[in-house]
Parts: sequence; structure tokens; C-alpha cells
Amino acid sequence: MENQNSNSKLKAIVVILALLLAGSLAYMYKMSSDAKSTQTVLVKEKDDVMKDLQALKATYDTAIAENTSMSDELIAEREKVVKLMADLEKAKNDVSALSKIRDQYRNLEGRMKSVMAQVEVLKKENAGLVVQRDSVQKAYGEQKRFNDTLVVQNENLAKTVEKGSKLSVMNLRTQAIKQRRSGKQIETDKASRADKLKVCFSIAENKIAKSGEKTYYVQIIDSKNNVLGDKLTETFGSDTLTYSFTTTVAYANASVDVCEFLDGKGKDFEKGTYFVNIFDKGELVSKTSFNLR
Repeated sequence: MENQNSNSKLKAIVVILALLLAGSLAYMYKMSSDAKSTQTVLVKEKDDVMKDLQALKATYDTAIAENTSMSDELIAEREKVVKLMADLEKAKNDVSALSKIRDQYRNLEGRMKSVMAQVEVLKKENAGLVVQRDSVQKAYGEQKRFNDTLVVQNENLAKTVEKGSKLSVMNLRTQAIKQRRSGKQIETDKASRADKLKVCFSIAENKIAKSGEKTYYVQIIDSKNNVLGDKLTETFGSDTLTYSFTTTVAYANASVDVCEFLDGKGKDFEKGTYFVNIFDKGELVSKTSFNLR
């Protein structure tokens, strides 16, 4: 009877131990499953935070590429994001670490929104400045074209005034003269009878010309290509002029007649064609020719 009781107690103990073992195994399995599930959630959370940080960095990269006046501040904020990404890479997969990094990300995200709002304001201001600059450049271009046109017009006007202010020498005529003892002068066309040559011309009226003394150079060339008279030489720039004599006229913007004489100096004039040229400095302003037989 005692043996039966002992066996019954032993069986009961074995059953209890078996139930405890089964419970422990079930609890351990549940704990293992919960741990794996938690680990999976933490890994996903870490990946999600990393993606958010990468998106934040990309936003800063785009803004920095636009090269605004806030570039230095944007670069500094991006470096904070890069550092947090490095910290996340090294962080353990636990709730406390990920929660801390998530909080830091939210702070950086809030800062990014504030900075980007300032960037947008600057971009709008810059766009307005660009429009103003373009308007100023357009106005400047138009003014420059207008000024260039005025310069050309003024240059043309100056040339016109310069051209118009030049005196016109007209009615150039030359006569061979026989001087009688009485003083009377007789025109002749015979070289043997000529004592002197009379050169006359007129200066036309010109209201815009500068008044004052005007000097003209008279050149007379005989049939043998000799320059008669003083045979003096004057240089005007690169040109050299040999002339017979000069005549100075007091010009007062009204027409004036000029006559000068060239003596034969005791020698007979040569037969043939003579050429008479009037120069205003180095510029030929009138010419004629005549014949002596």
C-alpha cells in the first residue's frame, strides 16, 4: 500500500515538472519571437530614419547648387545632417538610440524648413533684382545707342560745319600786262611785250567761316615747268609746296576781290601755256591757265 502511494506521488511530481518545462519552453519561444519581431521593427525604423536624412541632405544639395547668398549657412546645415547619418550608421539597434536620433532628425527637419523658407524669399528678391537689372541694362543700351547716334550726328555736323566754313575761291583769272611810262596798264597776249602778270580772284561770302586774316599761296608755272616769282618752299604735313608769292586778305565774312602782280624782273616771259594755282595752305582751292604767244 505504501509502495502504491509513493509511486502516485512520484508520478504527480513528474507531471508537474513536465508541465513546468513545457511552460518554460513556451515562454522562451514567445520571448524569442518577440525579440525577433522587435529587432525587425528597429531595423526598419533605422532604415526609415536614414532615408529621411538622405532626403534632407538632397534638399540641401539642391539649394547649395543654386549658389545663393545663404550658401555658407546651407553647407553648415548639410554637415549636421551628414554627421547625424554617420551617427545612425554606428548606432545600435535599440529603442533609446533610435529615438534620440529621430528627435535630432526632427530638429534638423524643422531647421531645414526655416532655412528653405528664407532661401525662397531670397530667390524671389533676386528674381525681382534680375528684372530690375534687365530693365536697367535695356534702358542703358537704348541710351547708349541714342548717345552713339548723337555722337555720329555731332561728328557729321562738325564735318558739315567744317566743310561749310571753308572759303570758296572763285573767278581766278590771270592777265599779262604791259606797263607804260605813264603808269597805264595794257593787257597783252604777247610774251615779248609782257612786263608783269596780274592775278585776280574772289573770295565768296561765308557767314559761318572764321573771320580774320587769310593767307593764300599763289603758284605760277611757265611753259618750261619753272615756278616763277619768289620760288619759296613751304611744308604742310608730308607735302611740300614751292610758290611764287603769298597774298594776305582781311576777311570779314563778306565777298572780297583780290589782285596781285608778279613782275617779270627785267626778263621777257616765255611763250607758251602758263598754269596758275591758288593754295590754302597745302590744299589746292583754285586753278587756271593762259597762253602767251
